Amino acid sequence: MAALKYAGLDDTDSEEELPPGWEERTTKDGWVYYANHLEERTQWDHPKSGKRKRVAGDLPYGWEQETDENGQVYFVDHINKRTTYLDPRLAFTVEDNPMKPNAKRKYDGNTTAMEILQGRDMSGKVVIITGANSGIGFETAKSFALHGAHVILACRNVLRANEAIQRILKEWHKAKVEAMTLDLSSLQSVQEFAEAFRSKNVSLQALICNAAIFGVPWQLTEDGLESTFQVNHLGHFYLIQLLEDVLRCSAPARVVVVSSESHRFTEIKDNSGKLDFNALSPSKKEYWAMLAYNRSKLCNILISNELNRRLSPHGVTSNAVHPGNMMYSSIHHNWWVYTLLFTLARPFTKSMKLNRISTSLEHA
Repeated sequence: MAALKYAGLDDTDSEEELPPGWEERTTKDGWVYYANHLEERTQWDHPKSGKRKRVAGDLPYGWEQETDENGQVYFVDHINKRTTYLDPRLAFTVEDNPMKPNAKRKYDGNTTAMEILQGRDMSGKVVIITGANSGIGFETAKSFALHGAHVILACRNVLRANEAIQRILKEWHKAKVEAMTLDLSSLQSVQEFAEAFRSKNVSLQALICNAAIFGVPWQLTEDGLESTFQVNHLGHFYLIQLLEDVLRCSAPARVVVVSSESHRFTEIKDNSGKLDFNALSPSKKEYWAMLAYNRSKLCNILISNELNRRLSPHGVTSNAVHPGNMMYSSIHHNWWVYTLLFTLARPFTKSMKLNRISTSLEHA
């Protein structure tokens, strides 16, 4: 009690009452957090009891949840024609078992992207996701958007990206999502995307390098490089370089590179142990689609590790993630053999809603 008195938290008789200067608020998905106006900070734990709570049930009849220009949730009572930042359901909260400090959450093959960010308010954070119009990228984008983040879908096909945005807006019409053109097979397109983003003068808390191609026939990009290598790796590497200073100014921030366990089944060194540049962008005669994909995924991991070494002292971390074994997606559509194999494996694969990329950002 002496410690509570010293901290100014013993002003009330009940441990559920808030001390002076504190306010109870809720996130869009119903989790309760506490704002300390004296110190201008927020926290999930009740300042006296240390408990975590979430609201139960739907909003009362006639009430609607909205978000102001600062990302703050407020509530509209259409019957009595009034607004309030106080959730009318706060009288009906249920206790959530608080996690121990620094305790890691456990995830498995049934964990959804929405569950990974459950209880986290991502308001004010800007996230770029490449290839976000479908598959893993879309589920990641939706989860961040529904938890309050400003999400940019960086896609080659803007029409499909806008269709993905409409699917997100159907779930929450106030979601902050937008599409921007990014063709990773063109270094000029990458540069134009970076310039367009920088012109927005916004921060960047997360850059998720998700887009990839798989099983495509040999072809060169307009830059004269093998397409799998450029799309899966070099285009992303160039994008990171162009936005590095924005990430550093937005610290804490991070880069997430979607790699694959298939990186284990290849090598990019020659017989003397030196880097074989010809293996990265092979000629048509030496090209094998699966090997090209594996090499691009190995490059993803190597650059992610080096980025983390260089940027982590500046508050920017980098993680390479494997989305899950036998993850079913449309990445295989370029050759009927791969389509057949993925179709046969479909009953044993994870649903596309069960991706875990957001795990790498749960503490962002």
